[in-house]
Amino acid sequence: MSEPAETGSQARTLWVSLPGEVARRFRPHADNLGKKILEAIQREVPEYAKPLEGGFGTVIIKAIEEAVIGSIDSIGGRPPGRHKWDELFREVGRGVHKGGGSLDSLQASYRVGGQAAWRYIAAWGQRTGMPTPMLCVCAEAIFAVIEEISSYSVEGYTVAQTQAAGTLERRRRRLLDLLLATPPSPPKTVAATAEAAGWPLPERVNAVALQSPADRHHDDEPGPSLPADVLVDLESTQPCLLSANLERDLRLLQPALRGWHLAVGPRVPLADAATSLRWASRTLQLVREGVIDPAPVVHSADHLSTVWLMHDDFLLAELTRTALGPFTGLTAKQQDRLGETLMAWLEGRGSTPEIAEVLKVHPQTVRYRLNQLTELFGDRLNDPAQRLDMQLALHAHRLRGTRPLDVA
Repeated sequence: MSEPAETGSQARTLWVSLPGEVARRFRPHADNLGKKILEAIQREVPEYAKPLEGGFGTVIIKAIEEAVIGSIDSIGGRPPGRHKWDELFREVGRGVHKGGGSLDSLQASYRVGGQAAWRYIAAWGQRTGMPTPMLCVCAEAIFAVIEEISSYSVEGYTVAQTQAAGTLERRRRRLLDLLLATPPSPPKTVAATAEAAGWPLPERVNAVALQSPADRHHDDEPGPSLPADVLVDLESTQPCLLSANLERDLRLLQPALRGWHLAVGPRVPLADAATSLRWASRTLQLVREGVIDPAPVVHSADHLSTVWLMHDDFLLAELTRTALGPFTGLTAKQQDRLGETLMAWLEGRGSTPEIAEVLKVHPQTVRYRLNQLTELFGDRLNDPAQRLDMQLALHAHRLRGTRPLDVA
């Protein structure tokens, strides 16, 4: 494996630690391994499920060959080959951008290729009796290779994209994409793109999810003028922005985005911007569903328990099934009456007259319902953990406006 940096790399260090005999025995498999890697990429990454033709195809095939042969050469300490990895894989990144390819697909191809390489080597190692510790080193080295070459290609792609964009606005749009990428983009790539975009890297940020006015025509109306240090995307299917100075920016944003709805995610370290946006988007979705009261600006921090409780429909269904299962078989009216009585009892644990006052019914009615609940739930009502599950499930359905078993 050609040394990817002047001072060496983690991958090369790992390969060098293996006995040279491993390289001699595995070298006849190099061509077949390269073919298996290419086949896996073309099978599992839709963008590459086509013949790799022209100059770019040549670069991709050469890159796979170089990764395989270079890795074998590094075992036992053989000197690096004639090509340096950094430039080769930057060229791959530049080629993907030039050809209109996706950076996500390129990174996926590296992951798929690494997995294919590991499957092949693991099978070979088991057949030949390679000791388990050596196989572990091989696995670690393979994925160190993937991390290195991927970072170079991301850098090449990013540089090519920045050069092609040619404007500060597009550079900042690209920076926003990097900051909101999952998994997180390499810090060096983010720093280089931020410098090109003239955007000082803050320590902490808030992501803000946006919903445009219903009468806004995207093709006819220009976006509002926003502060220069706000990274914003108003045209995608999920409009959003990133703010390092939320209090200041909200004063400027609300007039500029009059008629829009804004949901503010939690303040997080810059590397966690995607997490902030995820919770902001979920908060905005709950506003649209009527679970959270609408307002021009909604802060997820003001609705943490609601956002958390409503985050996963499957888990809510499972919680409902286990915590409120005894309601199964009851009519809708019975579910409503017993559900509200159980919730009043769980929330207050008061006397029968107090619960009757809350529910606006006769105390005798409450006694009858409590007796029914005792028959249905038995000792569960004495278990604090199970009571908490019941209360969470009932509260979630109260927020949704559904009956307890509507999603079970």
